[in-house]
Amino acid sequence: MKATALNKLYNIHSIWLTMMVLTLTTYAMGKLEYSGMAVMLFLLSSATVKAGMVIRDFMGLRGVSLLWRVIMYGWLLVVCVSIAIAYIISI
Repeated sequence: MKATALNKLYNIHSIWLTMMVLTLTTYAMGKLEYSGMAVMLFLLSSATVKAGMVIRDFMGLRGVSLLWRVIMYGWLLVVCVSIAIAYIISI
């Protein structure tokens, strides 16, 4: 099997590094006491990206049936949309 350039870049180390950068960015935003709708959307999208990486790569659901992917990503979507709605209602 021939590895493409994307597969060479997309390995467990680059995934881990991406997750660490997103985590440190969200930590810095909290430490600097940023707030507002744009910050909430960034934090929520960052958490969604990280959760998607965990589902796909660390839980090993990359090659499973469509049903399992729909269940896991559907759950993630419901949780993220619920958090966004709760934030918007509270404003």
